[in-house]
Amino acid sequence: MRDAERALPLSVLDHKEKTMADAARAARLADRIKVIVAQALERRVKDPRLGFVTITDARVTNDLQHATLYYTVYGSEEEQENTKKALESAKGILRSEVGKNITARLTPTLTFVPDEVPVNAYHLEDLLKKTRERDAELAAASAGAQYAGEADPYKKPEQTEAAED
Repeated sequence: MRDAERALPLSVLDHKEKTMADAARAARLADRIKVIVAQALERRVKDPRLGFVTITDARVTNDLQHATLYYTVYGSEEEQENTKKALESAKGILRSEVGKNITARLTPTLTFVPDEVPVNAYHLEDLLKKTRERDAELAAASAGAQYAGEADPYKKPEQTEAAED
């Protein structure tokens, strides 16, 4: 226990411990919220602006007050923007569904964030493809190349002694 915590009365320390859940509980709650929201989007939300959306990840703060949901949308930029607006308008319905289906004392606020992982993965795949093409070009160029000197420029001492005899 730190010196600053020793000076605090026990009731303050108890409150501090009660307000912070452990990281494992937050991770379990995040997984549960991800499933609940995905099911609610499929069954309860009837917004025509909602495109083909996938909830890819959920994160909950350790105090279980805020949940961040990452999503991807299959479609054009316009469909992605419409889905973003639909998720923002359905936030209340989704939060009430989460509240009904979890056992936490407080229902966390929901924040929807577009997931950039697929875009970044595509960019990395493109870079790897270009690198493979350059490697193939270098391999083709070096296929008929000759050494500038001897094939083995490092002579071993045994070879030089045998040559002198």
